[in-house]
Amino acid sequence: MQPTIILGGRHSDERGTLRFNNDFNAIPVKRLYVIHNSEVRPIRGWQGHKVEQRWFMAVEGDYEIGVIKVDNWEQPSPHLPAQKFRLSQEKADVLHVPAGYITAIHALTSANALLVMSDYRLGEVQDEYRFPLDYFKDIF
Repeated sequence: MQPTIILGGRHSDERGTLRFNNDFNAIPVKRLYVIHNSEVRPIRGWQGHKVEQRWFMAVEGDYEIGVIKVDNWEQPSPHLPAQKFRLSQEKADVLHVPAGYITAIHALTSANALLVMSDYRLGEVQDEYRFPLDYFKDIF
């Protein structure tokens, strides 16, 4: 399975604006949280999961999210290819990152909030892997 964008949309009329995502299936989601990146450290990463999958949606601001399929969780190659995805508060697009990937989150705006959803409860599995931000080359 590959990371994919589940396209959302936006509707505006005299009453205001509605952002929606009619194709996102939230049944696997067991928990969620919101990340607010500071201006001091606008890139968070690299963090990933062998077992857990994640969904991301920009609630406020714009984001670029780097995604890498990991080849060896104990010592991955620092030259693995990365994909970049862009999320914006303008639409309710959802980025699905399946198990087996790591991510780095780059807030592109000082006002920002990123909704993150997971298919496991906190502490349900021991499945968190972190790597220094500069471990992977030429991503951001």
